[in-house]
Amino acid sequence: MFGTSMHWTTFFYLLIDTFIVLLTLYFSRKYPRSSLSRFLYLGLLFIAYNTTGGFLPINNFPGPFILQYIITYGVAIALCVYIVYYLYKEYDVVVLKFNSSIRNLAILASVSFIVLFLIPYFLTDSLKSARFLFTIPISVIAFIFLFIFYRRISNPSNPNAFILRRNKLSVISVTSIALLPICTVIGDFQWLTFTVMNIAFYAITAIEIERYLYFIENNNRMYEVFALKKKKRNESIEQKIIYEDLTRREIEVALSILGDLSYRNIAKDLFIAESTVSKHASNIFKKTGVRNRREFLKRFRKKKK
Repeated sequence: MFGTSMHWTTFFYLLIDTFIVLLTLYFSRKYPRSSLSRFLYLGLLFIAYNTTGGFLPINNFPGPFILQYIITYGVAIALCVYIVYYLYKEYDVVVLKFNSSIRNLAILASVSFIVLFLIPYFLTDSLKSARFLFTIPISVIAFIFLFIFYRRISNPSNPNAFILRRNKLSVISVTSIALLPICTVIGDFQWLTFTVMNIAFYAITAIEIERYLYFIENNNRMYEVFALKKKKRNESIEQKIIYEDLTRREIEVALSILGDLSYRNIAKDLFIAESTVSKHASNIFKKTGVRNRREFLKRFRKKKK
């Protein structure tokens, strides 16, 4: 397409991703407190992935041929690491502990690329051999991570349908990452590889859309928390998702507290540690001007007269 190696499906995904990013940029400007920056960065990475992977390699590219693969693989590695980082930060999905942190994951992926791809390529001058040596062990690691991830967030007995759907979509995203090395070693089938990876973005987009609708549904309830001045209660309420300085995750925890759930039950519903719930609650209380949970409930669960 356009005289390059880009497949029409890749171009189609590029258009969709660009539309999503522009829409996100619009909402982030309209609702400056909506904390959409991480999702925006994720969308930009997907655009970069589709662009570099779709257009490269090309014959008239300046510099050595391998440089094009360094660019495309580098963007793909950065994207995969950022997806995991996004799931960790936005949804508190902590799968691997200290010894397997996001930073260490990025280092592992980068070192593996150098040792298992670049060095074999320069020694053998065979792109196929280098690709095979790099993708097979990475694929094994990715599927081990997928298995741990699935075990970490799966709990069919949990009654919170909203969180269950989120976790299923998160598993789809991680599955896409795990399948990427396999798609790569199979061959340069853009329609397959880019479909698999873009599904990860669309799954996370679906999560964010449902989160938006969830906040809209509970908009009046949260307004009671943040309309601290009496005159604000009498003003018309726009459909604002984030108030004051609370993050979207803190709003989810605040709604659970207002629902009279214990920290233990909140942790179970959100698939996070009870200490994480306590940390979020502490931030919520500080930002809303109360000292503890009892004061929070006393102030914000008053019945309207």
